[in-house]
Amino acid sequence: MIVAFSVSPAGSPDGEADGGVSEAVSRAVRVVRESGLPHRTSSMFTEIEGDWDEVMDVVKRAVDAAGEGAARVGLVLKADIRPGYTDQLDAKIARVEQHLRDR
Repeated sequence: MIVAFSVSPAGSPDGEADGGVSEAVSRAVRVVRESGLPHRTSSMFTEIEGDWDEVMDVVKRAVDAAGEGAARVGLVLKADIRPGYTDQLDAKIARVEQHLRDR
């Protein structure tokens, strides 16, 4: 399974908003990188690949890490659940690129 997700912490527990989220997002990305699972981070989403339980565990820990000191955390998650397939994080892109070269 491949999951693309984005976390966005908002506000402080006392109700004060502090603006930027890069520090909080970096905590979430660190969790993903330390997981050992295949992953990729872009400006909007982080993609991670593995089985259901391990991916969802990493997403939960990433949300918790991003939410440290925040009043709330928004989570956007999209999943490609394809039993029996692995190593698709790069393979899906390679198939699209091949079609582009073939035209």
